[in-house]
Amino acid sequence: MGSKRFLIVTAVVMLALSCDAPVLLTQAGTSSTNQSGEAARADNAATVLSEIMEAPDQSIPEALLKKAYGIVVIPHVVKGVFGIGGRYGKGLVAQRNVDGGWSTPLFIDIGGGGFGPQLGIEATDVVLVFTNRDGIKPLLKGKLKIGTDAPATAGPVGRKAEVGTHILLKSGIYSYSRSKGLFVGIALEGAVSQLDDDANIHAYGKKIVATGISKATVGAAAIGVVQPFLDALEKYAPAEVLKLNTTNRR
Repeated sequence: MGSKRFLIVTAVVMLALSCDAPVLLTQAGTSSTNQSGEAARADNAATVLSEIMEAPDQSIPEALLKKAYGIVVIPHVVKGVFGIGGRYGKGLVAQRNVDGGWSTPLFIDIGGGGFGPQLGIEATDVVLVFTNRDGIKPLLKGKLKIGTDAPATAGPVGRKAEVGTHILLKSGIYSYSRSKGLFVGIALEGAVSQLDDDANIHAYGKKIVATGISKATVGAAAIGVVQPFLDALEKYAPAEVLKLNTTNRR
């Protein structure tokens, strides 16, 4: 009787496990798919920044990027349905660490607002360069309304363009757009950018708090998801403070 009961219990357990297995596999597959989606977004953002900075005479001034406190790149911002409802897009943001390097990027989205004279164009890549920490703080805390929380100005164009102190003090955010090969500074007002909590959870396995983000916080595997974007930032927006430290050591 005992042996028969054991066989029945074993059969029930095996049946339960076989029923749960597809669910577990589906959950694992969904997690992997979600992370792949975030990796593609990071790769697209890296491509946009690289292509802009490699343009021979149309790019963000190098001097401005070296002094940037934060950078947002949003590939393929599109108009709302039937051309109404502003625009919408998904991208990434990174801020400077105290040593001048770049923090772990966070996933964000942007919507609404006016995108200057390019509003009629179907899709636009958008780049925002923050010139002070006060400008980027609202976004890192959760949400930034451009023009209300921080002013935005069409950014100067030209790799070697002069960027004096008066330029850096003029606006908290310099905004740019690229569409069909044309790269210009744009007037960006009323758009709302906020942290994309779902994407950050998919990429890093947890909801990320913007302050104090490090590779140790999110883990090496998660960093791999955003590594292309980090590589592009480090290549095209090296920290000026690091150069100063190098000079002082000589």
